Amino acid sequence: MADFSEYTGTWTIDPTHTRLGFVARHAMVTKVRGSFTSFEGTLNLDGANPANSSATVTVQMASVDSGTPDRDAHLTSADFFDVANFPVMTFSGTNVKQTGDDEFLLVGDLTIKDVTRQVEIEVELDGVVKDPFGNIRAGFEGETEISRKDFGLTWNVPLDAGGVLVSDKIKIQLDVSVTKNS
Repeated sequence: MADFSEYTGTWTIDPTHTRLGFVARHAMVTKVRGSFTSFEGTLNLDGANPANSSATVTVQMASVDSGTPDRDAHLTSADFFDVANFPVMTFSGTNVKQTGDDEFLLVGDLTIKDVTRQVEIEVELDGVVKDPFGNIRAGFEGETEISRKDFGLTWNVPLDAGGVLVSDKIKIQLDVSVTKNS
């Protein structure tokens, strides 16, 4: 296994270079992609013993951006995220397991609308560099799939041809840039 000592420390998510995205099937035949644009988070990484690493992320649910203002308004309504009552989604990573040379499984608690479920996110390290501004920067990619019904997101419309308007399975895609705290 690779040496990850250069990753040891506390890192802050850089929201201007990070994408917290999702993909849902629409009408059983197309995919709708979106992301959240307002969030913050910290990673505490232990390069010698990744299992001791942790992560915390807080996402402002009103920042959802699916490319269509009407759809975003529906997503923030009581039918879906109900941001008036549940303004944030949180993730608390509680364990990291190394599964390959640069691959890890991040295990943690995802909370949406006050419902918490354990999720596992497959994560790949893209590298660590010193950027032109003197920051030590690392990149990660991650992906997992959740059932939105597990989080109380049950709104849907049946289709005449069978199936439903919005898929239950939602793919979460992460492209994360972090800077190391001094």
